[in-house]
Amino acid sequence: MSAATLTAGAAAGEVVEVVSGAEPPRRALGRSAMDGPAWVGWAFIAPFVLCYLGLLAAPVLEGFWLSFHAVDLLTGKGQFVGLANFLDLVRDEVFLRSARNTILFAAICTPAFVGLGLALALVLNRPGRTGAWLRGTFFASNVLSVTVVTLIWRLVLLPDRGLLSQSLSAFGLPDLAPLSNESLALPFIALVTLWWGIGLPMMLILAALQQIPPDLYEAAALDNASRWRSFRFITLPALRRTLIMVAIIQVIGQLQVFGQAQLLTNGGPNNSTRTLVMFIYEALFDQWALGYSAAAAQILFVLMVLGVSFQRWAERREGAQS
Repeated sequence: MSAATLTAGAAAGEVVEVVSGAEPPRRALGRSAMDGPAWVGWAFIAPFVLCYLGLLAAPVLEGFWLSFHAVDLLTGKGQFVGLANFLDLVRDEVFLRSARNTILFAAICTPAFVGLGLALALVLNRPGRTGAWLRGTFFASNVLSVTVVTLIWRLVLLPDRGLLSQSLSAFGLPDLAPLSNESLALPFIALVTLWWGIGLPMMLILAALQQIPPDLYEAAALDNASRWRSFRFITLPALRRTLIMVAIIQVIGQLQVFGQAQLLTNGGPNNSTRTLVMFIYEALFDQWALGYSAAAAQILFVLMVLGVSFQRWAERREGAQS
């Protein structure tokens, strides 16, 4: 048999094989990423891992180590003192006042941010240029720095020469100096913070509002449901996750309050506006007590972890109910 006959027979066999339904051999179109060496994947995530370890994990661990030591800043050497720094904090009236102020500040600001953010989102959830302009107006203060915000409000709250004082005098009312009053200073700093940061909660809640299907409200209208019942049984359940997220963001953020209190009152009067971050800052840079300030920072870190844990618990509870 000749070579030509064999070639023709082989070709015919291939044709019969394809026609009979057998799968032809596949071509290697390209090399899969899974076929590459293992170091390629590690090379891609290495920048993130290095930044995470260097900028977050290492400082946290070092702060934890410092909180159990008395460190000499000149030599950089630390002497292990155990829980002495934490015990000194418990006996420190300034620290206890700072912790109480911080928790009270977060307790004032968080419901205010959630409630006012929800109210503004409900009012501004409308199409048109007017709604867009108002949303931009309320969000504008969010882009300002804390220095600019406190400068604006100092011009309003200064005694005698401030806008608030002059307005009260124009109506024959007594002068009011809220930043010099122990009972009013912290609530007014909370007011400044609310004016400064209300834009973000409003936009988050507004985005969640726009995700609610309008068919639900149309069905409620067919059932003659009032606006209150529609809000209670449609809007609030749909916004529950967003409201929880906004609340936790505010708790974590307000526990770290520093700039407003530092620039408006510098912790006064009589430590009534001194916060934990201010206490940590002053213990480190004024007293050079590195271990002492690190111990206070660990307590603040625990408060932050409790806030995140509460968020996870609330999300799990919400998932179980749904």
